[in-house]
Amino acid sequence: MSALLPEPAAAAAPTTAPVLDVVIPVHNEEAQLAASVRRVLGALAALPWSHRVTVADNASTDGTSTIARRLSHEHPEVVVEHLAEKGRGRALKQAWGRSDSDVLVYMDVDLSTDLDALLPLVAPLISGHSDLAIGSRLAGSARVERGFKRELISRGYNQILRRGLRVGFSDAQCGFKAIRRDAARELLPLVEDQRWFFDTELLTVAERAGLRIHEVPVDWVDDPDSRVDIVQTALDDLRGVVRLGTSLAQGRLPLREVGERLGRVSSEAGNGRLGLQVAMFLVVGVLSTIAYAALYLGLRQVMGAMEANLLALLLTAVANTAANRRFSFGVRGPTGRLRHQLQGQVVFALGLGFTSAVLWIMPATHPTLEVVALTGANLVVTALRFVAMKAWIFVRRAPDAVSAS
Repeated sequence: MSALLPEPAAAAAPTTAPVLDVVIPVHNEEAQLAASVRRVLGALAALPWSHRVTVADNASTDGTSTIARRLSHEHPEVVVEHLAEKGRGRALKQAWGRSDSDVLVYMDVDLSTDLDALLPLVAPLISGHSDLAIGSRLAGSARVERGFKRELISRGYNQILRRGLRVGFSDAQCGFKAIRRDAARELLPLVEDQRWFFDTELLTVAERAGLRIHEVPVDWVDDPDSRVDIVQTALDDLRGVVRLGTSLAQGRLPLREVGERLGRVSSEAGNGRLGLQVAMFLVVGVLSTIAYAALYLGLRQVMGAMEANLLALLLTAVANTAANRRFSFGVRGPTGRLRHQLQGQVVFALGLGFTSAVLWIMPATHPTLEVVALTGANLVVTALRFVAMKAWIFVRRAPDAVSAS
């Protein structure tokens, strides 16, 4: 990270990137843009680091663009980025992705968060202690003024994140965040959402990769003129939770690789994906066991026990391998499909040998008792199948781990 800049002249040098880049996404904010930017500049001037304010204009149709250009002429520290499409996530992805500053900050134009929290937000990132920092309205010492409806939705949403995505951070959507540039370079290509769910997705991926997230209690006052559709945003966020949860369950994101490149590997980077893989594998396994039992009982009416066991196992093994390939281990597309099925058949052969041995040592009995014994044997085979799939069949390679958005 950059060292402190002791003299203003160094901060103004055209060849030196500022330490801080504060991005303010805006859409039709002509009424408050100028006053907000000047307040932010005043707060940044009190800090000991060089800085820039980037106004990210999201396809504004009023005078926002003109005011932003005027501010850039009045203040050398202000720059303007124009986007043809709306979307807070899209604006941050572009502005942060292009920035050459060490620490990238985001704040809402309404400045609902007290700017006294700016120093504790960025200091841990500049020191290298943390990778991301967020303002939290739900921390114990935070002071928040907002209506009951927004309070209820916010707390309910964050509880859904804790239960559904098993996150540890307390406030996903506070418009007051910062990230180190090296972390942003790794994480931004993995974030799909272009709108309000961007924050949640970024933080969840960062946490799962083992990155350090610093939380700052903030003083926050609700903006009565906010034009955000709270209900629609909440619904969009819930859809995002389902999509992201599915991606994590399928192991589509290279979390361990990201953590290793940033030197932040933790048990969460590996165990989080493993736990989700096990959960999906168990669901597939239960359905496969039910299908096997139904097939065996049906086939047993027209053929012997050994033949029925062979055919029922073969059919369910093919379906089981395909389902686990898609849902438990997140492997998509035709590449490797035949090889995976052939490897699955090797595991099938081992399972067939084990279950056939169970049938061989059993005395002649009723088909229902046979299927009970075989189901128990298949539980052992299932555990062995997961180990084989994890360590041999669906071993993931970093280049194929993710498709960047």
